[in-house]
Amino acid sequence: MGNLGVINQVLILFLIIAVGYIARKIGILNKEMNKGLSDLLLKITLPFMIVASFNYKFSPEMMKNIKSIFIYSLIIHILLIPLSKLFYIKFPKDQDKKDILRFVTVFSNCGFMGYPVLQSIYGNVGVLYASVFNIPFTVFSWTFGVMLFTRDKESRSLKKVITNPGIIAVFIGIAIFLFSIQLPYALMNTLNLVGSITTPVSMLVIGSMLAEVKFSEIFKEISIYYASIIRLLVIPIVIYYFMSFCGIDKFLINIAVIVEAMPAAAICSIFAESYGKNPKYASQSVFITTLISTVTIPLIVMLIK
Repeated sequence: MGNLGVINQVLILFLIIAVGYIARKIGILNKEMNKGLSDLLLKITLPFMIVASFNYKFSPEMMKNIKSIFIYSLIIHILLIPLSKLFYIKFPKDQDKKDILRFVTVFSNCGFMGYPVLQSIYGNVGVLYASVFNIPFTVFSWTFGVMLFTRDKESRSLKKVITNPGIIAVFIGIAIFLFSIQLPYALMNTLNLVGSITTPVSMLVIGSMLAEVKFSEIFKEISIYYASIIRLLVIPIVIYYFMSFCGIDKFLINIAVIVEAMPAAAICSIFAESYGKNPKYASQSVFITTLISTVTIPLIVMLIK
């Protein structure tokens, strides 16, 4: 996929956000619908997309890559957690905003944006590796990530992580891959069709959340621009050069870098809405990083080619 194709892919996502914004403004979407759609995304459509991506015949080389990309993701997320605290020691002063920016720094939009971009570049195999990369993301987002939004220990329990639909979907997908299970045509197409709505629906929800913020105020938060530089440029560039220095397989480097070049995770807005922690600021963060990523993602793709 050429750079123009990547730009178009990101622009499409941005335009869908605009559709969600308009839908909320004219009363088609509302807060209750956002909650319902968020649950639909996290519990049904995203897991369906993940399972469908593992529809490959088993090969030792792919299994080796799956193990490797999991380890790389684990290391990256473990390192980003303390680094995210370092980045915002003195900036900003508002604790709620600081916690949201830490979440933005650690968690990229792997599922809702990373999957379609990687699918456009590498096909379903890109989604397969991204979904494995997403395992540590899911574990840490439902533990450390939730901790940033609430002090309720039950909300970030091990049970919550293990029973997370995204994690369950990955394990189902791995089983399908390991045993080369051929799913019935009707079931496979159901998984594909339902999974395919994940990206547009998630962007609609983000746009709807943004509609609660006055348009003139969306671009006023200077702190988000600082976080955008960290999220969209500093992190993927450092990962690229560090992994290259370590002599890691080029394809796996590209997967990790592209995933980490994505804007703020959409679940940042969803968590903020669920736990009542400044959802407007969280939505602004997702929106602005997504907007800026229309420029930075093609630049990162050019860097790694």
